[in-house]
Amino acid sequence: MYTHFVLSTLHRQPIIPEKNRPRIEKYITGIVNNHDSKLYAIYANPEHIHFLISRSPKISEEDLATIIAESSEKFIN
Repeated sequence: MYTHFVLSTLHRQPIIPEKNRPRIEKYITGIVNNHDSKLYAIYANPEHIHFLISRSPKISEEDLATIIAESSEKFIN
């Protein structure tokens, strides 16, 4: 099952600088891979992130989105 996620920053503030974009994308890729899912595309804009995955049936969309959002928030901050 393919899912397209869009996560936005708080109040859509442009807090993701271009120089940090590759690190954030690699971090999220690692989270997805560690949950037996596969990432097909990702792009971090200054105020939001898009990514397309096929997720493992072992984890719900909601749970995976929550894990990614909370982990990446800590990483970005």
